[in-house]
Amino acid sequence: KVSGGDDEIQQLQKALLDYLDENTEIDASLVFSRKFYVAQWFRDTTMETEKAIKSQKDEDSSEGTHHAKDVETTGQIMHRAESRKKFLRSIIKTAPSQFSTLKMNSDTVDYEDACLIVRYLASMRPFAQSFDIYLTQ
Repeated sequence: KVSGGDDEIQQLQKALLDYLDENTEIDASLVFSRKFYVAQWFRDTTMETEKAIKSQKDEDSSEGTHHAKDVETTGQIMHRAESRKKFLRSIIKTAPSQFSTLKMNSDTVDYEDACLIVRYLASMRPFAQSFDIYLTQ
């Protein structure tokens, strides 16, 4: 269970990373998977920030009437992106053996839950969100 709010994605990411960290003794490839997910999420956050900056510049050139609202929204996106980057940096700096001691919940994630988390997080990616459009075309 995840408590609602802005950090819902971070809680799911942390749960998945906990699962990967716990099972690295069983499958050594999970170390690579853990590093890949952290790098991919960091890249996604950077791309989201760049898109927000680009949309802000596009709004500046058009001088729309909702300019102040767009800047506030862009500022919120930038703040959220920075908090995600800070979260991911803390994970990168933490050694995998120490990571399991930083768990948010005492409950462990099993294989089925990890698969469900991966599917949910994958569904949030741009390609997955536009797949229906590609399929209908």
